[in-house]
Amino acid sequence: MRVLRAALDRQARHFEKGGKLEKFYPLWEAIDTFFYTPASVTRTGAHVRDALDLKRMMILVVVAAIPCALMAMYNTGLQANLALDPAKTAALDGWRHELIRLLGVGYSPASALANFVHGALYFLPLYVVTMAVGLAWEVTFSIVRRLEVNEGFFVTGILYVLILPPTTPLWQAALGISFGVVLAKEVFGGTGMNFINPALAARAFLFFAYPAEISGDKVWTAVPDGAAVDGFSGATLLAQMRVMTGSFDEAGFSWWNAFVGLEPGSMGETSAAACLAGAVLLLVTKIASWRTMAGVALGTIATALVFNAIGSATNPWFGVPFWWHMVLGGWAFGTVFMATDPVTSPFSESGKWVYGVLIGTLVVLIRIVNPAYPESMMLVILFMNVMAPVIDHGFVRADVRRRLARHG
Repeated sequence: MRVLRAALDRQARHFEKGGKLEKFYPLWEAIDTFFYTPASVTRTGAHVRDALDLKRMMILVVVAAIPCALMAMYNTGLQANLALDPAKTAALDGWRHELIRLLGVGYSPASALANFVHGALYFLPLYVVTMAVGLAWEVTFSIVRRLEVNEGFFVTGILYVLILPPTTPLWQAALGISFGVVLAKEVFGGTGMNFINPALAARAFLFFAYPAEISGDKVWTAVPDGAAVDGFSGATLLAQMRVMTGSFDEAGFSWWNAFVGLEPGSMGETSAAACLAGAVLLLVTKIASWRTMAGVALGTIATALVFNAIGSATNPWFGVPFWWHMVLGGWAFGTVFMATDPVTSPFSESGKWVYGVLIGTLVVLIRIVNPAYPESMMLVILFMNVMAPVIDHGFVRADVRRRLARHG
């Protein structure tokens, strides 16, 4: 190679001195750029397949999350208005309540406007703080690395807020997103190089760092102390079902309310219907893998049916049907938006099936067997994020062995 390059360099110098090798110069240039990198190279994708690039893909995910965001604002306000004692609303203080009085929307749970405005006053501050802090970190790393700021954080920002309880303090939201962006994403190189989902990592950090403020009965409904009606607890449906002693009908639970999202919980996770609407868009645009979603559903159904068949006289969760598991907690949101993250899930098509089935199986297993932690979707997906490269490696090695056996 060095001999060829030296010969081509001598021909080029002869051409520059006015030699008669002008007709050979294009050949020299072609060979030179074939073996060596030219001075001018492409900075973006060189192969154009369609109009979908990173920017459009990220924006479409944000659009798919809009139904969850709208439902988050409505249900947050609804749960707060349902829990408020009408006789005590006049004494409520704080900027939110001052603004509600100024707008004159009131606190009636029968008013869609009152519910939406009240919920928006909790959702929007968390979203603004998250975007401000997260984008500040993104810009800082882009300046240091001299790279463009990509659109990946717009997805991370909205998904992170949607999996937070409505009473999350703003400073905790800022601290959590800082952990997710810096330690779960940027230290590994930024968008496309992280091996765990940054939004889930940020939420997990808050869960373990501030368990008293991020879990429990009171964090799921935005009600000031002393303003709730008698008997109000604010527990999520998963927590309420954990202590049930009879059947679903005897406990008074409504599957339809759980499907629509009219129960306490993390702001954007409660509505399986809103998640389903987002799933339709992601599947139609082929941004999310239907294999991963189907795998999660298949694992959930199979595991739930096994426990239903086994039964238990002391643990009523053995009898919970699979259609209830699919509307409880963060199952729907995690299946649609978190498990299908193309960066942290397997790349092999067969691996996506295994990945999804294991997520569905582990979620049901933990919900039924572990009495201390009824919700499990977040930690299961993070665990499977770590296992995704192992799954891909297994399928790649199996494919290599099949090709070697086929072609000798």
